[in-house]
Amino acid sequence: MTGPADGDLKDQVSPKTAAALRAAMTRLFEGRPQRTDGRLTKENLYKEAQVSRATMNRAHAILAEWDAHLAAHGKTTPGEAQRDATIADLKKRLAMKTHECTLLEKKLKAAHTAIAALFHDNEALRQQLDKDASAVVTPLRPRGPRQRR
Repeated sequence: MTGPADGDLKDQVSPKTAAALRAAMTRLFEGRPQRTDGRLTKENLYKEAQVSRATMNRAHAILAEWDAHLAAHGKTTPGEAQRDATIADLKKRLAMKTHECTLLEKKLKAAHTAIAALFHDNEALRQQLDKDASAVVTPLRPRGPRQRR
């Protein structure tokens, strides 16, 4: 920032302009913009206050407050912070569901392999049964009442 040394910050704007800049700054920090998209930029600050950039640049104390707030809280608005938290939560849930799907897919592949092995064993047993059934079978003599000799 250009202007007076940090220890001697004075606004070189009218009290009305300073009030407009402070009100705009408050609205932007609280996530209630009226004239901008709400991003925490100096461009939005002067547009929100409806002053020129040059006028805003003469408000050294206000700009120092702006910079201090951004340094302490970051450039995210409350809405952006909420959006980011929601996105982070959704990413976490997506990762958990992806992991769950991966585990289920592995179980499905294992079940598929087991079912295929059982199917082939069943087919082999059926073929063995058909082969054994085609062998010559000696009929038993009919049973009837026993005759004594």
